[in-house]
Parts: sequence; structure tokens; C-alpha cells
Amino acid sequence: MPIKRTILISGMIAADPWQGGATWAVLQYVLGLRQLGHEVYLVEPIPPERLREGQALASSENANYFASVVNEFGLSRYSALLVKGTNETCGLSYHQLQKIARRADVLINISGMLTDENLLRSIPIRVYLDLDPAFNQLWNTVEGVDMRFTGHTHFVTIGLQIGEPGCAVPTCGLTWLKTLQPIVLEHWQTAAQVGYDAFTTVGNWRGYGSIQHEGVHFGQKAHSLRQFLDLPALTHESFVLALSIHPDETKDLAALARNGWQLIDPTRVAGSPGAYRNFIQASKAEFGIAKSGYVASHCGWFSDRSACYLASGRPVIAQDTGFSRYLPTGEGLFAFTTSEEVVQAAEEVRTDYNKHASQARSLAEEYFDSAKVLPKLLQHIGA
Repeated sequence: MPIKRTILISGMIAADPWQGGATWAVLQYVLGLRQLGHEVYLVEPIPPERLREGQALASSENANYFASVVNEFGLSRYSALLVKGTNETCGLSYHQLQKIARRADVLINISGMLTDENLLRSIPIRVYLDLDPAFNQLWNTVEGVDMRFTGHTHFVTIGLQIGEPGCAVPTCGLTWLKTLQPIVLEHWQTAAQVGYDAFTTVGNWRGYGSIQHEGVHFGQKAHSLRQFLDLPALTHESFVLALSIHPDETKDLAALARNGWQLIDPTRVAGSPGAYRNFIQASKAEFGIAKSGYVASHCGWFSDRSACYLASGRPVIAQDTGFSRYLPTGEGLFAFTTSEEVVQAAEEVRTDYNKHASQARSLAEEYFDSAKVLPKLLQHIGA
């Protein structure tokens, strides 16, 4: 029988609330490991300055969103929102967190968010989980930003090419274990009716600053999508983007509208885990654009969002970051580097939609099922 572990997971849900996709990226690990029978706890350290409108934690918008998420998924007795640098929490008390940490076997620390030594020091396996490959490593190496690598015993990344030939990402002197994103298929069933007869996606036009390294620009989705602005005119398909873009980006907004891209407010259609899932499952398929930094680095990033589309039985046409070396493409999932490849893939999806929808689900079951991905991850870290 597999050994059941006590696992502490730290990740961001409420520091930037009303982002259903970012919330799911954390939940997949929490729910997936619980489904395997492990005793799993979630702690999110939130910097005091991230509390909305300077509110006290208990009455803050952040705490309200955190509570709504953990209550929805039956995690209220297993979760805490912790004001960083203090003992102030919502959910589990700080004293309870200390007791849990003392007997925990594993910490899965997304981007090294949890830095409280009172909670960290007694956990024997401390995993740094990199969900933003290329950028985490480049910030550390190029810009000297402390990415909180210190104190971890293992380093895991979803960048399937990190450390491999042809990948322009520095390893920071660390050995990176590779993992695919887990999807808890119980929560992501095959969808039935299409509500948006369009290729859709969810994302941020700009997430943060870009980086220059050795003459290469590692940029954001804005830099990637600008290369494909004329795409709607080249196909018979509609493209709907649940895109967070600042209203001051007037030139880009005008260019998107002029070229036929339809924009909708991501807070409205994807501002909670349930809304995000409903939007993906109502979509015909995904047009998955990647940050240009993922593409330029050839880091092998594959989006957890795209994996959710696949699990929902929705075909995915995704910008290639090197993931096509590790995942089969051509049925259900297509990798592209040019507009011509998007047009061809969209036509194949249109011609035999049911085949590609069925294959999309099959790919999720074979490669992203949390019941397969997470045991491998625990094995790799010696847990």
C-alpha cells in the first residue's frame, strides 16, 4: 500500500483574487493529493500590502475570496490565509499551522512563497515548485532577484526543457525535476454543449515586466499575440479572448478590434473557479497563446489552462514552447509557430470536431490525470 503523507502546500489564491485560472493552478495539487489519500493542508502567505484597500485581514476582499474557494471545495478545516511576517490568519490558527508543520512530511512551495522558518524548518522534504519557468530563473540570474530558492531540498518545474540542450534558460546551478501539470479529472468532466462557437482563451495581456538576456527578449503575451493579429481574417472561425488588458493600451485594443478579435472581461467569465470552468467547457476549442518568454526560451512550458480544455474534451491549438517534444500533437492538440499552422489546425478541428474533441479528453487522461502525475512527482522527490 502507498504510504500516506502529511503535505503542506503553499500557493497564491487570494493575494490577487478573482482569478479563477490561477486558483485552479493551486487547487489541482491540493485536491489531487487529497484524492490520493494524503493529508493535505493549504497555506497562503499574503504580504500586508496586498490586502485590498488597507483592510484588516478578516474583513478584507482577499479573505472573502479565499474563504469562498476553500469552502466550495471542502477545505475550510485544512487551510489558512496568513499575513506574511505575522501570526495573523484566517482559517487555521498560526498555532495549528505550527503543529501541522512539525509533523508534515512534505512542503510543496509554489514559487517559494512560504518563507516562515517557524513553519519550514522541521519539514524534511521542501519542494520549490516552479510554475513560471524561464522567468523565475532569469529574474534570479539576470536581475539578481531573490526567488527564494534557498532552503529547499528539491526543485521541480513544469518547464519540460529546463536544463536540456536548446533551452536558453539558466538552471541557477540547480537540478530541476520535470513534471506535467496535474488535472483532477473528477472536477473536469467532458463537457457537452458548446456555448461559445469560437476559439477562446483566458489570460493577461501583460503579467509583469519583460527581461533581456544575451540579446534575447523574453516578453509577455502582448508580444506573442501581436504576431498573429490578422488571424481571424485568415480563418472561418471566431476568436474570443477573456483578456485582462489595461484600458490605456489603446493602440493594441484598437488593433485587436480592427482585426476581429472579440474581447470579454475575464473577471466576469472567469473570476472564480466555477466561472472559469464554465467558460472553458462552453468553448468550442482553445487558441492558446504563450508569453513570448516561454517561446523564446524554448522552455517546454505547457499551460494548466490548456490541460483543462483538453480534460473538458475541447481541442487545443497552442503556441509551441518546446512542449511538442513531449506531448503528441496532430489530434486533439496542435502545436503552432506560424499563422499558417493555426489556420490548418483550425480547419482540421472544423472538419472532424468530434474526433478531435474525443482525442483531447484521451490526452488529458493519459498525460495530465492527477492520479498519474502526482504519484510520479512524489516518487521523484523521495516521498
